[in-house]
Amino acid sequence: MPRWTACNILQTAPGANHLWLFAAKGGGFVLNRELTGASGQPLPARFVAKSWSMLWQPRLNVAWLPPENVFLRVIELPKSNFAETLAMVELQLEKLSPMPVAQIVWTLHVLPGSAEAAHRRPASGDEGAAVTPMQTVVVVIAERKAVEEFLGKLEAQGYFADRLETPMLDQLETTPADEDGAWIYPSVQNAQNAALVAWWTGGELRSLSFLVLPLDGDRAKNLKEQLAQLVWAGELEGWLTAAPNWHLVADGAVAGEWETYLRGGLDEPVHTVKPLPPGELAARTARRAAAANPAAATLLPAEFSARYRHQFVDRLWLRGLAATGVLYAVAVVVYFCATVFVGMQTHRVEQQVAAISNDYTNALQVHGELLVLTERQQLKYEALDCWKTIADLLPQGITVQRFSLAGGQTLTVAGTTTEDEINTLFNFNSALKNATLDGKPMFKSIEDVSPHTLPGGTVQWSLTLGLVNAEASP
Repeated sequence: MPRWTACNILQTAPGANHLWLFAAKGGGFVLNRELTGASGQPLPARFVAKSWSMLWQPRLNVAWLPPENVFLRVIELPKSNFAETLAMVELQLEKLSPMPVAQIVWTLHVLPGSAEAAHRRPASGDEGAAVTPMQTVVVVIAERKAVEEFLGKLEAQGYFADRLETPMLDQLETTPADEDGAWIYPSVQNAQNAALVAWWTGGELRSLSFLVLPLDGDRAKNLKEQLAQLVWAGELEGWLTAAPNWHLVADGAVAGEWETYLRGGLDEPVHTVKPLPPGELAARTARRAAAANPAAATLLPAEFSARYRHQFVDRLWLRGLAATGVLYAVAVVVYFCATVFVGMQTHRVEQQVAAISNDYTNALQVHGELLVLTERQQLKYEALDCWKTIADLLPQGITVQRFSLAGGQTLTVAGTTTEDEINTLFNFNSALKNATLDGKPMFKSIEDVSPHTLPGGTVQWSLTLGLVNAEASP
């Protein structure tokens, strides 16, 4: 059974609809709000409609069947579990129902006070037989056609009932039947004064009957005749053995009117008892409906219950798809808006680039020229540094005929000397390799000195050095 978080009780009447909204609290239901509206008008959807929140906050929608569509029967059965009690009632249904079984919907309610107290005494001569515990069961019967028409009216008002109930069961449970007699509950059925008569003897409910007063004529006399028939029926069945006490469960103008009819027709004292207020009666119905056995027969036809469930699931799917479609449409709109915005920004940047393109090209050209000039200046200083170093280290007897600095990285020096100065040439080569500039090595060897003796005793030489600092220069 779901854990209900809320319960709505709807009462339909010719003049107005009454809707009680209950919230689950402390193991029961507490009244949150009471609404009254014109009969036949749509009910507030935010209170009765079922949406996604029903998945984690289930709400029970209950409607009171009009009393003219309900038949109540009382039977006494051996005490048993609910499933067996249901089966026993179903076996007697043809006898209990005033209509063919195929044309009715029904349910049952076990009166809690009698479930433990009622016992069947052994028949005479069987004093030694075991006493059988009994229970009093109220069978509620309604015509299927009338129920379907009632549900159609509720659907037109936007109310999809999970259960159909009759408030008279809760009124019967709270009646202080502390003495034998008849308890009369007035009501209005099809614009006629009517009443439910409950007969109690020995602390047990024995019978339930409906009385309907005529629209004209002597109502007191008619009431007396109907009550007399009920008394005879009780005497014939054996549970009524003494003159009954009469109790009227009503208040206000209704109590005064019916008390007049009863006193005029019975000429006996009538005790008046106040009924439960409608709000408290609705609260009791909410508690009983929420605690109802899910395996019990119900006044709500199974095909209506299945259709409501399918409609709820379909409605959730449709709303989910609609919400997904809306989110997708919003995402597409956002995407296109972002695309247009980015396109506008791109166009603006392109315009700015086009506006400064000439200046940018000129700046690149000037920058290139500056780099060339800077490189030339650096090469010039490097060449001067190399020449100064060679001039400082060049020994006597060795001449330099060719000096070149290729790419600012490779220094080539060539010249002549005599055969007597070969060792000095090698020393010169070593001195160049060890030369420094600002405390850092200046050259690295790429190709050592290579002397060649020419005819006539002249030695021609050349050497190639790499500039160390040239690797770090831009």
